[in-house]
Amino acid sequence: MSITVSQITKNYGKQVVLNKVSFQIAKGEIVGLLGPNGAGKSTLMKILTCFIPPTSGDASIEGFDVTMQSMEVRRHIGYLPENNPLYLDMYVKEYLGFIAGIHKLGKDSAKRIADMISLTGLGPEQYKLIGTLSKGYRQRVGLAQALIHNPDVLILDEPTSGLDPNQLLEIRNLIKTIGKEKTVMISTHIMQEVEAICDRAIIIHQGSIVADDSTAHLSQFRTGIIITAEFDKQVEIAALQKIKGISRVINESGNVWQLHAEGEEDIRPNIFNFAVKNGFTVLSLHREEQKLEEVFQQLTKK
Repeated sequence: MSITVSQITKNYGKQVVLNKVSFQIAKGEIVGLLGPNGAGKSTLMKILTCFIPPTSGDASIEGFDVTMQSMEVRRHIGYLPENNPLYLDMYVKEYLGFIAGIHKLGKDSAKRIADMISLTGLGPEQYKLIGTLSKGYRQRVGLAQALIHNPDVLILDEPTSGLDPNQLLEIRNLIKTIGKEKTVMISTHIMQEVEAICDRAIIIHQGSIVADDSTAHLSQFRTGIIITAEFDKQVEIAALQKIKGISRVINESGNVWQLHAEGEEDIRPNIFNFAVKNGFTVLSLHREEQKLEEVFQQLTKK
């Protein structure tokens, strides 16, 4: 396994930030670490990148223990923190040369710098001061520095926060390209990021894991179904509420209604029977697939 976390706990005094967190990530996976603000995502990433020690438990990167073998761990990871700390008064290429020196790349430095500039699309910006770059290009510089030593594992904390739609798409595509060769772990609270980039999602809430599955299978955590129905004429809400199996009724617009059911029973036959009995024509009937965002909201309610 590229990343192994076993019973990791982190306390700050009496405050429990992480509570016996365990999971594994295999080589080549792109995994989203999801959770509301304050859930413990950044704390977990700081433990995995050897910035802070756990209170108890074990974690390893590429088989190296984050507490006992921290230098080896650092050689195998690339890390982009949430605030992306950069030297704003350095030029892009100069900064990457500085980072290459830290990693002691020696004679390979020039090639790695050129490769990273090409991979991250920094060619037109390489001779500019970092302080003059847009946030999107600064994120590219952050990714370039995280990748320059060719790590096996890439850990990204909120990599697309604050980007405009065009920058967002570019960084997403870049991460997916990188993920073809490396293990990638992304921290975010934006559901669309996980659906667009990740193979799997780990949802953390109040320091504990509440779900861990592929993005496609997370819908198993749903607590009900939603049917969108359009009738040929006006229907009274009170009449719809009496249909067997319906727990909630919402008018979307005109004669279009959202009909919620608590269980997993298909209520569409009940809706058709209601329409026939009362002289309505059903113009459309659609069962909504539950989105990852709705699953997230269910699992992280306080």
